[in-house]
Amino acid sequence: MKLLSVNVGRAKVVPYTDQPDGVTGIDKRPADGPVRVTSPGQQGTGASGLAGDAVCDTRHHGGVDQAVYAVAREDLDDWERELGRPLPHGVFGENLTTTGVEVSGALIGERWRVGPDLLLEVTSGRIPCRTFQEHLGEQRWVKRFTAKAAPGAYLRVIEPGEIRAGDLVEIVHRPAHEVTVALQFRAVTTERELLPRLLAAGDALHPEALAVARKYLTAQGA
Repeated sequence: MKLLSVNVGRAKVVPYTDQPDGVTGIDKRPADGPVRVTSPGQQGTGASGLAGDAVCDTRHHGGVDQAVYAVAREDLDDWERELGRPLPHGVFGENLTTTGVEVSGALIGERWRVGPDLLLEVTSGRIPCRTFQEHLGEQRWVKRFTAKAAPGAYLRVIEPGEIRAGDLVEIVHRPAHEVTVALQFRAVTTERELLPRLLAAGDALHPEALAVARKYLTAQGA
């Protein structure tokens, strides 16, 4: 299990974002050298956990619980076959392109050691948006991405560190529940009846998803 690429993006003006200033940082490109990763807000990293990476729509992206976004190269390859076009590292706006890691199959609260120092914790799956669809240039992309339910994973930074392409990824903790990123994603998008199951992940779950699950239970009279 290792990193194929560490990707960062600069703020760029585009015609398709909902941001008032029209900028987005979704266009991530592989970094040439090592990248420092810390929890957002520390050491000037802003909304992204990666130094030099822009996150412009802070309503839905970035922050402590979405500091890093990872996508499996295996999922990109699957989409390449389906779309009939090349998908380079970073094209989904991911910071980490991995190989050998079951990213969407990771458990909420699972912890990854990346390189010698960086420690990350899985919090949730990525919800697709209009900016993602227009950036990729695929019709009905939000619906297609949602239906596949392989969203990649958001992670929070537990211990900072410097990473680069080729670094090993080691799973150092797997919690004692069965709430995967894919299950969490399905629960908050297409299969609301799964929401009660998310509570097993506890505080490791992204706070917004946890709140949705609790609200659902209240509405059901549980």
